[in-house]
Amino acid sequence: MTRGSTLDRDFTASLKVRHLSLIVALADHGTTHSAADALNMTQSTASKMLRDVEDVFQATLFERGPRGMILTPLGQFAVDNARAQLSRLQRFSEEFSARRAGGYGTLAVGAITGAAPDLVARAVAEIKGRRPQLSVALHGETSDGILSELEAGRLDLAVGRFSAERHRTVFAFEPLAEERLVVVARAGHRQATGAHRLEDLQDCARVLQPVSNPSRQALDAAFDRAGLRRPRETIECSSILLILNLVQESDAVALLPQAVVLAHLRAGLFTVLDIRPEIRLSGFGLVTRRKEPLEPAALEFCDILRARARR
Repeated sequence: MTRGSTLDRDFTASLKVRHLSLIVALADHGTTHSAADALNMTQSTASKMLRDVEDVFQATLFERGPRGMILTPLGQFAVDNARAQLSRLQRFSEEFSARRAGGYGTLAVGAITGAAPDLVARAVAEIKGRRPQLSVALHGETSDGILSELEAGRLDLAVGRFSAERHRTVFAFEPLAEERLVVVARAGHRQATGAHRLEDLQDCARVLQPVSNPSRQALDAAFDRAGLRRPRETIECSSILLILNLVQESDAVALLPQAVVLAHLRAGLFTVLDIRPEIRLSGFGLVTRRKEPLEPAALEFCDILRARARR
């Protein structure tokens, strides 16, 4: 419920960093007592500060319930933006400290698994060659994970794909490359030779990524389109490293980005099962926040990505 009349002033001048920290802590901890402990202040100070914040916003951000503080819709909007602003302030603090110490700034990049081992890793190596003192942080995750980090301001840019329709309004997307998927098994697997159809995989043990993963969704959709039941003998695993080990040590097969398994293929540890028709995934691209300019290092990194993707 809003308080008073429509805001007729810019209330951001009255907001302080501790105000933002408080509403985020209240959302995270659920009670004024726990939030005050997290921020090293008294409960009475936290309660007074919350009243001050709600007076600034002229809106109720939290409803007081028997089990703690419950965000109102306006409160959720305020907390989401407070998280993003605090993340940006933290990034600014880190970058400023690095430059003051004689460094040349920071670059935080998120990348999906299929892009990280090849395109992104090579681009990171190239920009470090050009800017040896640039501090680079590389975060590997699924698209939904890295885009959440990007939206919160903890990343400068991401290499991935949209995982929700709302991303189209939040981010700009520039296609970079296709992500080829391959079905792999250990060397010497009983189905290692010849072409195979999807139904040939029904009796194979499979290691699957979680249902939120685009590769898993592409595989499930392929079985559905073919009118086949999905295999029952499965292991679900979110760790690519564990999936690689499971395939190497068992008769399980897995659908993975080709870039992830190249080293295993070259070492003769894995074999690719020739599945017809090929299971495809939409291409990935460069993702940035709309209407937010990039720092020079990030712009240079984007140019390196584009050039390497063209090659």
